[in-house]
Amino acid sequence: MVQRRGQGVRMRDVAEAAGVSRQAVYLHFGSRAELMVATARYGDEVRGHDERLRRYRAATTGVELLEASVEFWGNYIPEIYGIARALLAARESDKAVAAAWNDRMGAVRERCRNIIEALHRDGMLAPEWPIDEATDLLWTMLSIRNWESLTIECGWSTSRYVLRMQELSKRIFVRGAEGT
Repeated sequence: MVQRRGQGVRMRDVAEAAGVSRQAVYLHFGSRAELMVATARYGDEVRGHDERLRRYRAATTGVELLEASVEFWGNYIPEIYGIARALLAARESDKAVAAAWNDRMGAVRERCRNIIEALHRDGMLAPEWPIDEATDLLWTMLSIRNWESLTIECGWSTSRYVLRMQELSKRIFVRGAEGT
């Protein structure tokens, strides 16, 4: 997928690369969409995605969840950037790639919603934010395209990106954190 920037990846190519028949690939993955989703999830597994979310899962407050998630995601994007670019490039014209992209970004969006709901539960969500709108904005702020603009186009380091996004998200979403 990275070599072809997500475009033109066929079940036959996958079978040839794996040294199995195309039918064998279809036995494990009923469609290209299922294969693409499984490939993206496998990439997360190999990179220790679940273990790296340990701090996020251990967080007990909405603010801790916010800080831990931004730290995780900001440090994770550089590792998945190649495959993300491939998926972004091909998703408009390929339903299977779009399914893989939507699966992974849906997980990020769910994490954003969990954060916003935790802030609300703690009484720490800034009062002007409805939960749905706050979720939308946090998810958009943490998008790969925004990361790309700040780190690649503007030259920010990963650590600067993480710090600034933590500060900004707290200023926006956390009650009384304007001067953070």
